Amino acid sequence: MELIIQLGFVAFLLAIGYFFGSAREQSHYKSIIQRQKSMSHLPTRAEKIKDTSPYSEAMLVSGSVVIASDYFKNFVAGIKGFFGGRLTTYETLMDRGRRESILRMKEQALKWGADEILEVRLEMATLDAIGIEMFAYGTAVKKHKV
Repeated sequence: MELIIQLGFVAFLLAIGYFFGSAREQSHYKSIIQRQKSMSHLPTRAEKIKDTSPYSEAMLVSGSVVIASDYFKNFVAGIKGFFGGRLTTYETLMDRGRRESILRMKEQALKWGADEILEVRLEMATLDAIGIEMFAYGTAVKKHKV
């Protein structure tokens, strides 16, 4: 009987993790999509530029985000990790982290008045199976006004 109660409690936690985690993830994606549309006019480039003459000012800009994983994602990833294969449950976590950190970097660049962000880079760190930290940085530039 005690085993059934314990299994029921674990199933309850997994269901709550799935329900609230999925709802929060969908809400976050909606926010990301809206903000990406509003900042689509600020271009970013990953490649190194050779001619810096059209730019009058430059500044380092960055954006950082920590996104936690839910019980359900951890449980499913643990099972998949045992058998091997793609951890699709964590792919959305990585995607949200990447997109959010880039948006935060762009927000900082827009506050400064940038026309473009050059040499964008991303860094990622895991936080002991709790979640991830994503860090985006680049060089925000203002173009010469002619």
